[in-house]
Amino acid sequence: MTAMISLCGVSKRYNPPHGPLALDEVSLEVEEGEILGLLGPNGAGKTTLIEILAGLFPPTEGDALVGGHSVLREPMAVKRLIGVVPQEMALYLQRSARQNLRYFGQLYGLSGRELDMAVEGVLAAVGLGERANERVARYSHGLRRRLNVGLGLLHSPRILLLDEPTVGLDPESRRRILDLVISLKRQRGTTVVFATHYIEEAQELADRVAIIHRGRVLAVGRPTDLMRGIEPEETVQPPSLESVFLHLTGETLGTEQK
Repeated sequence: MTAMISLCGVSKRYNPPHGPLALDEVSLEVEEGEILGLLGPNGAGKTTLIEILAGLFPPTEGDALVGGHSVLREPMAVKRLIGVVPQEMALYLQRSARQNLRYFGQLYGLSGRELDMAVEGVLAAVGLGERANERVARYSHGLRRRLNVGLGLLHSPRILLLDEPTVGLDPESRRRILDLVISLKRQRGTTVVFATHYIEEAQELADRVAIIHRGRVLAVGRPTDLMRGIEPEETVQPPSLESVFLHLTGETLGTEQK
């Protein structure tokens, strides 16, 4: 398969030369149509990695190729290929969901029938069709996050970058988003990179998982392969991604939200 994303020796230091090192020589590839989960605690460097892939901040060292385009030399070409769903929601609360989607769709260059179809398709995908004309200020946190995910899908991107897309969600909204990510891969062949600190979420969604800790990628592989690398002792439970993380870092990582 073809690598849709390639990171080569990517480091990010804020306020160089002596500021904090958020990413430390990360080299990683994501194949076309693959779902890659970035698994690690808060502060591990997951958000920084996604922001670099999105062209929001340049790396201090190294480079990343997205769809064959350098984030350093061709940032606009990169942005045409990607959809980004940040953890912080960027919504106009006094506008309806449909108005929000139309506004952001126009920013992507959509218009006319193409814009109409994109908006209605996203509303259906995130389950907001019946409340499309209601002000977002009246939405629950879960409905707002669904809409936030929808903004990143308007232009049918080849690559979708999601930063902790299910944090704080009720079970229905969480399930809706997970199913949507799975359908994007199956129906459109979308390449997906998502950051999470929920172990079960990574295990369910990801074709491969990259375990990130203190700015370094400690291991990359299919969840089953990573778990095979841990020898279970007689007195402990069978290997899991949680035990892999503990083995690599000496720390525990939170399980999925209830």
